[in-house]
Amino acid sequence: MLPEQHRIRTSAQFSATTRSGARNGRRNVVVYVRPTAEDRPARFGFVVSKAVGNAVRRNKVKRRLRELAQTTVRQVPYGCDVVVRALPPASAADWAELAADYAKAWRTASARAGVPRAAAGTPPAEDHRPGREEPAS
Repeated sequence: MLPEQHRIRTSAQFSATTRSGARNGRRNVVVYVRPTAEDRPARFGFVVSKAVGNAVRRNKVKRRLRELAQTTVRQVPYGCDVVVRALPPASAADWAELAADYAKAWRTASARAGVPRAAAGTPPAEDHRPGREEPAS
């Protein structure tokens, strides 16, 4: 779970990021990035609609996206708001595919938004920690 200071909570914050942020989409996700003051913590929000699947699938996709966002927060702790919207194919995507799509979309959207290149590090495409394999569903 992301710490509270790194979460987008209100619909106004979601709207501001999706309307005025730089956007980049891939097969599984669309990432919106809006630069903020450099002293404000990076904040993340997630949109996973019913088109993605039933509640179990939506929550699984959301958990995976939160894990990817935590990696990004470690690399970019300040200066941007990010909204990640899951697309319907995300429910069938495996971890590596979802992580690769997120990484590419994040990299492109953050560059378009003007997030400093040193701060816009690339999240890993795969998680190599032991015990992170997910069973086939």
